[in-house]
Amino acid sequence: MKALHRKLLRDLARLKGQVAAIAVVIAAGVMVLILSVTTLDALTLSKDRFYDNHHFADIFADLKRGPEGLAPRLEAIPGVNRVQTRIKAPVRLEVPGFHEPVRGMILSVPDGRQPELNRLYLRRGGLPEAGRADQVVISEPFAQAHDLHPGDRLTAIINGRLERLTISGVVLSPEFIYQVGPTDLLPDYQRYGVLWMNRRGLAQAMDLDGAFNSVLISLQAGAVEAAVIEALDLRLAAYGGIGAVGREDQVSHRFLSDELDQLRVMAVILPTIFLGVAAFLLNILMGRIIRTQRQQVAILKAFGYHDGDIALHFGLLTGLIVLVGAMSGILLGAWSAQAMAGVYAEYYRFPEMSFRLQPRIILLALAVAAGAALLGTWRAVRQAVTLPPAQAMRPPAPERFRSSRLERSALGRRLSQPSRIIVRNLSRHRFKAFMSMLGIGLSGGLLLLGSYQFNAVDHLLDIQYRLVMKMDLHLSFTDPAPERALAELRTLPGVQYAEGYRTVPVRLVHGRRDYRTAIQGMEAQPRLRGLLDADHRPISLPPEGLLLTGYLAAYLGVRPGEHVTVEVLEGHRRTLQVPLAGIVDEPIGVSAYMERRVLNRLMREGPALSGAWLMVADHEQARLFERLWEMPRVAGIGMIDDAERQFRDYIEDTVLIMMGILLLMAGSITFAVVYNNARIAFAERERELATLRVLGLSRGEVNWVLIGEMALLTLLAIPLGWVVGTVFAWLLNQALSMDLFRIPFVITPATYAFSAAGVLLAAALSVLLIARRLARLDMVTALKSNE
Repeated sequence: MKALHRKLLRDLARLKGQVAAIAVVIAAGVMVLILSVTTLDALTLSKDRFYDNHHFADIFADLKRGPEGLAPRLEAIPGVNRVQTRIKAPVRLEVPGFHEPVRGMILSVPDGRQPELNRLYLRRGGLPEAGRADQVVISEPFAQAHDLHPGDRLTAIINGRLERLTISGVVLSPEFIYQVGPTDLLPDYQRYGVLWMNRRGLAQAMDLDGAFNSVLISLQAGAVEAAVIEALDLRLAAYGGIGAVGREDQVSHRFLSDELDQLRVMAVILPTIFLGVAAFLLNILMGRIIRTQRQQVAILKAFGYHDGDIALHFGLLTGLIVLVGAMSGILLGAWSAQAMAGVYAEYYRFPEMSFRLQPRIILLALAVAAGAALLGTWRAVRQAVTLPPAQAMRPPAPERFRSSRLERSALGRRLSQPSRIIVRNLSRHRFKAFMSMLGIGLSGGLLLLGSYQFNAVDHLLDIQYRLVMKMDLHLSFTDPAPERALAELRTLPGVQYAEGYRTVPVRLVHGRRDYRTAIQGMEAQPRLRGLLDADHRPISLPPEGLLLTGYLAAYLGVRPGEHVTVEVLEGHRRTLQVPLAGIVDEPIGVSAYMERRVLNRLMREGPALSGAWLMVADHEQARLFERLWEMPRVAGIGMIDDAERQFRDYIEDTVLIMMGILLLMAGSITFAVVYNNARIAFAERERELATLRVLGLSRGEVNWVLIGEMALLTLLAIPLGWVVGTVFAWLLNQALSMDLFRIPFVITPATYAFSAAGVLLAAALSVLLIARRLARLDMVTALKSNE
């Protein structure tokens, strides 16, 4: 076997360029796999540990006002393990040194001690002292955004009352791993914070002595969550309950779960694409090696080497290529996972989050890479093993050809001799030509996939913040307000236009599917909140019926003209049958829409408003904020420019980093595929090219035979790459669609041009490298007989 090992080393040295190219493809696939699985593993482990150690609740319910004596009745519900009542309220904050509006949520804790459910993790300081109504603990991201520490002071408006608060500690909570405002999609730590206060002090501020407006429940092992929620809703309905939700619908957990789902998709789809290309390249390479080493294989068998020895030899060759690529991918994946740790730590706040490369993940990466290699090389190695020595010693039987229609045509007769050789070779080896085109097309498809993500995300943000969210400020009220509140807002400094809206929490049911969301009541022709059809044209609200986002309508399986069951979760809690009047195309969020006064009638109320959208003059914002601070009815102020900036930062930090890595790897793979294809073509036709030189063709004409064939295959592969890339992009788009946002499936001409340019650049670099080999072509060596 020592002789076979020496042959193995010589083969590796002779094929080092092709080996390196294939190793790059394997490294890219393994890197994406390591990055995705390590990130997924770290987030999942951190989540489970935080939830378990700090008793994260299973069910959450809000209500208007419930007496404390109701708690024992809730504990008696079958399946309930523990009940924690509390008080929660929106709060407006004034932070020293920060002049923009800050909103938040304040929750109660038992006086001077930890709650039984959703326990707090203390970073600094301590819980509010028992009996103190002026102390709070604040969430760590909010504290870091404003450089706040225990002992610092805040000014707050709670239920219309001005309160001076002292920070006693900084904490993390399993309920706010993803700390986002009630109507927001992304965290804004400067403008939204979470606070915890002693129960007695918050009860006095909210006029809820002896009562509560929020309840947490943990379940017994084996309990049926849906049955407990149904029983809980029945008991809370009389007290203004707005519908209990399980952990899956809790805001922070839902965002975290969606991120984990995306990582699972990335961990499957992208490595599959990369390693599939690697398997394809290995198949071509091993097939070519075995075809050119037919006689060597025959001689080895004649000297007594068994089929198993031959299979092991080629298996070791494949294994070394896979090992080099896999180890490089593992190192790159571990490094990129550490870099991603900082990104995820910014958005998902755990007490600790360790991105450690687990041995089982390394074994998984090696197994997947080895599996791809086995699929790619099995057929070629099997042919070498089963080839009889006597047959292998003979040269391959000459193929029978006949002139093609193109050669017999007028165009064919006008072609130069080297060009006719190109046409003949491609027409007579159609399968080989197609496989070469497919390899180049796959690499071009990967380039298109990476470029598509960048362009599609920009398109998404342009739609959302140029055509949908056209307001400057978004105000929410503490309670539904009469329509005259709009007139008051229009008199404030800098307000150029004001438009009111009404939001009602609902559960939409159609068939066996249901979804908790909110109906937004708006003007029939809203000016500051656009509603768009599938072609992104503005549409008006119908005089009757609902509009649903396309994502929600598809989830419920409802079509325009059909009726949707609407269970109202506030006020009189009516259940209505409302027709679906149309579909709205929105890339962000999941909502339902009605004409505002129609919604008011369904709610059996006057022309009430939940908030307002404002268009304001930039130079008057400071004065406007001062006046809004004096209005206790205003619960929160959202700045749309900041929301857009936060969303762009999130996309750049997560989606675009991943896509940037994909694009870099796709570029490397494109060069690897094109170069590998060119090297194989040169090796297979080296004798033929030398023969043409001997027969009198010039060096340029001989070079054109190979380079022209590469150019033609590359040009033909570009449209194939567009088709492949479009399919890849559509599959990834469908897999990543979720509640938070749906990246629109829009592929621009620039995306196709980028893919083509990448392939052409890789082809040009490959031509330069092959041209050097053509210049050093040794005709004597190449023309030595193979017989």
